[in-house]
Amino acid sequence: MSTSTTPSSHALQKVTVLGTGVLGSQIAFQTALSGFDVTAYDISDDVIATAKTRFSELAKVYEKEVPAAAGKTEEILGRITFSSVLADAVADADLVIEAAPEVLDIKRKIYAELAEAAPAKTIFATNSSTLLPSDIKDATGRPEKFLALHFANKIWQYNTAEVMGTTETDPAVFDAVVEFASQIGMVPIPLHKEKAGYVLNSLLVPWLNAGLGLAAGGYAEPEDIDNVWQIGTGAPFGPFRAIDIIGLNTPYNILVHSTPEGQKLAAWLKENYIDKGKLGVASGEGFYVYDKPAD
Repeated sequence: MSTSTTPSSHALQKVTVLGTGVLGSQIAFQTALSGFDVTAYDISDDVIATAKTRFSELAKVYEKEVPAAAGKTEEILGRITFSSVLADAVADADLVIEAAPEVLDIKRKIYAELAEAAPAKTIFATNSSTLLPSDIKDATGRPEKFLALHFANKIWQYNTAEVMGTTETDPAVFDAVVEFASQIGMVPIPLHKEKAGYVLNSLLVPWLNAGLGLAAGGYAEPEDIDNVWQIGTGAPFGPFRAIDIIGLNTPYNILVHSTPEGQKLAAWLKENYIDKGKLGVASGEGFYVYDKPAD
């Protein structure tokens, strides 16, 4: 357990994001947009090469949709360093935000390595969408400096940041991360105690699963399910468009480790979509067809 002084919020200047997938890249870019030095880490140079392309595409989205980024995307990208060596990526980090796949064993392995690699000052934050931080905390080596910081996809538009600690999280660490979230343009949502799924996914996941159950059960087509939701509620999109935005791998990873009924939905999702390369917006096709990202 660390004995160093807890960093104040203004000291959280050097941020490392572990994972350069859809949401990890967004977290890193948004943080760099807000003036922070960011290191984006992933497991190999090949993955990093793919990530650089993803960041270039993300810069175009920010240029078009985020007024604060207009004309500044090269400057923003210049604040992001890439690394495939964990020890280098976290060597001087004030805050590490982990955005690894939603698989408990993977996350615990990452934190065991982090505990050895990161300096004592470093705060660890998991972007886990459904796992409880208390399931991970003993792997971190510093439970008092560990908590959850959960972002929604399309972070620049759906800018909530749910902050959830464990009974061992230092209140000063919690407050520092709440302030950090505000500093990068998020609306912090502090949770008073642990809740699987936080606020957002406690509402979102049952909705998505209800849609999947209707389609997998043969009751209606995904497009018709989306249509009835949009018409009946006035919502901008239905559950299947939402899953495409999220990316199909995320709900699959959640479902495959859930109830027997959830595992059946995961198998349906894998057989009919994931195994066919239909992974959502990022791949150009999911339940709907999209313009493919530029190479």
